[in-house]
Amino acid sequence: MLRRLVPVFLTAAVVVSAVAALVVRPAVGAPQRTADYVVLAGVAGLRWEDVDPQSTPNLWQLAERGSIGSLSVRSGRTPTCPVDGWLTLGAGNYAAWDGDPVSADCSPPEVTVEQPDGIGANLPAQQTTVRYNKERQPWGAIPGALAESVRCTAAIGPGAAIAAARPFGRVDRYAPTLPANPSELLASCVLSIVDLGAVTGDDPAVRAAAARRADSALARVLAARPARSLVVVAGISDTDETSRLHVAVADGPGWSGGWLTSSGTGREGYVQLVDLAPTALAAVGRPMPDRLFVGQAATSVPGRPADLATAIAQPADADREAGAQRHVASWFFVLLAGLQCLLAIAVLPLLRRARRHAGPTGPAPASRRVVAVVEVLLIAAALAIPAALVADVVPWWRADRGGIYFGLITVFVLGVGAAGIRLARIYQRTLGPMGSVAGLAALVVGVDVVTGARLQLNGVAGYSALEGGRYAGLGTVGLGVFVAGTLLVAGCLAQQVRRSWRPAVVVLVGGIGVVITGSPYLGADSVGAVAMTAGVCVAAAMSTGGWLTLGRLAWATIAGLAVTIGFAVLDMRAPSGQQGSLGRFLGAVADGTSGLTMHRSGTANLDTLVSSPLTVLAVVGGVLVWFALLRPWGGLKRLFGIYPAVRAGMAGITIATLIGGVLGGSALNVAGAAAALTVPLAALAALRVLDHAADRTQPVPVDGGPAGESGPVGRSDVLEQPARGLDEDERPESRADPGAAEHPESAENSDTAERSDTARGPGKIAPSSAEPSRQ
Repeated sequence: MLRRLVPVFLTAAVVVSAVAALVVRPAVGAPQRTADYVVLAGVAGLRWEDVDPQSTPNLWQLAERGSIGSLSVRSGRTPTCPVDGWLTLGAGNYAAWDGDPVSADCSPPEVTVEQPDGIGANLPAQQTTVRYNKERQPWGAIPGALAESVRCTAAIGPGAAIAAARPFGRVDRYAPTLPANPSELLASCVLSIVDLGAVTGDDPAVRAAAARRADSALARVLAARPARSLVVVAGISDTDETSRLHVAVADGPGWSGGWLTSSGTGREGYVQLVDLAPTALAAVGRPMPDRLFVGQAATSVPGRPADLATAIAQPADADREAGAQRHVASWFFVLLAGLQCLLAIAVLPLLRRARRHAGPTGPAPASRRVVAVVEVLLIAAALAIPAALVADVVPWWRADRGGIYFGLITVFVLGVGAAGIRLARIYQRTLGPMGSVAGLAALVVGVDVVTGARLQLNGVAGYSALEGGRYAGLGTVGLGVFVAGTLLVAGCLAQQVRRSWRPAVVVLVGGIGVVITGSPYLGADSVGAVAMTAGVCVAAAMSTGGWLTLGRLAWATIAGLAVTIGFAVLDMRAPSGQQGSLGRFLGAVADGTSGLTMHRSGTANLDTLVSSPLTVLAVVGGVLVWFALLRPWGGLKRLFGIYPAVRAGMAGITIATLIGGVLGGSALNVAGAAAALTVPLAALAALRVLDHAADRTQPVPVDGGPAGESGPVGRSDVLEQPARGLDEDERPESRADPGAAEHPESAENSDTAERSDTARGPGKIAPSSAEPSRQ
């Protein structure tokens, strides 16, 4: 009895520890009031490569005193042109001026600013812009929400007027150009917004001249800043169709010598354009408009190098990496999808000819060399995404032809990984390649997440800070690979233990994966953690054999809901700035604004579905599995029948990736990344079991008797359920003792016999393979 309860207790302990790890959040202090005035100065197109002591001495001194970071200028359109950047600043949300396509040079639209009284100004087009963002944009932005949150706002320049206009179009204080002495205007309102011009073009001399003009204007602002004021200088937008990271500097009481960050990014040295509005309100102690801002107030954290030149080199290098990543990632995933499609086509004839026939007729088996080469190619295909992740260890983006260097590094890493697995002793076993590759993939992603996810940030197989969706933790592609790798490893390990212990093994390995995925210290993906919890529960329920019956489905559902509800309740109790996506969604449900969230998620799913190469990987993988691997000649049914824990892992992968993709707004991207790892390994394992389909397994002696005497023979899982998952002509034969049913312990002891064909390895057929056992 105690032995049977141990797996139950272990499962409960892992589930409890997983929930505890998910709800413990890093201590993030709420931003405190630090200033009496805030001055937001914007320079469209300003990047860290434009800042130096000679061209921009005032900005250089401001950065030495204050805190710095990289600014992501995502708005309602891509790229973010100046008008959308200023509008997003004033909305505290992703906003767009209109629905027209963005021009290549980001030419400004005709924005009319009227001055009827000489004090303030009016924007006649503001109400139309507000209506467009409320009705046509998925984010529900309200242009002017920042100005509505304070009593008075002053604006200098046309760009600042766009940001400072209230929703009905009124600007409280306005000057079309920067006065020689703007001290009176800057002190007239608690919030001032200043347009310092733009830095455009690719010519270094032209950019340097524009930066000097903006720096000269900044000098007048700094000379006239009110006492106890926070000055924020931001590269407010892009200036052409190339998206980049831009300058962010904050100087004032409590902002000295650190890195800028926010809970919205979760990464030191990174802030978003939508973070600037809540930062301004927090600095002067004003409440946030309820549910209108999507950003979080920025804070300053220590750890910046004392030498400013050294400190600036980090965001400048991140800008180069993010720019290079966008170009390389597009062709990498297109190329990966194409190569995996070709490999799927090449595997089909091998599957047809892999199973050996006993009679004189039948197709001749494929050449051993061809099979060996295809197996290595399948391993390489499965390792492609982890190899691309490892390739970012080398700073290839600093080279002139960075894409070529990235390709060479990735191919080298692939070669090393495939060779290491091919030469390992475990390779000779049927599940050896599957377990090794899956473990290596999960290890690469897991180690990266545990060490800060530095390879995923701006990485080809990670996420881009330019997109503004994620800056830390586990990304969409990483989630797919990590879920697939973890559950495949769990299935392979569970297959090596007694049947009664298999659910505990799956939950133990899966529980570690849930912690890494959902912990705010690590993966920080609550939706991914919920999805993975569902996958682990399904896999654990199926790991002992058999299909997903109604009872097992109910058990898995109850367990998954228990974990999810426990996490959701504690997540909702956290402060709003520290809530995960699940807590924010449930909060929106509670206050009746969930429709906007669901519309936003649906729009993101649709856009991703029709535009991502990972969708092709998911669809091609599903077609190969359904129309080939699951056919009588495909081998996957036989693999599932012999190794039910592997079947359980793959079922869990399907459930987890679909849930994670749909709830996370990434459609089939998670499933596509998982398919890139899982489908090649499934095809390789199917080739292995078909190659040994006619092998005769040796009987296992009972009570010390010689082989061949009565006792359970063959694979234990076949004895446990001989007809499930196998067609009639595919069932492995076994000469089981009629009395085996009376001795269940003997049947479990025969687990070692189920791997008798795997020890010989690929191409090593038993002497009796030409004469299959038939009863």
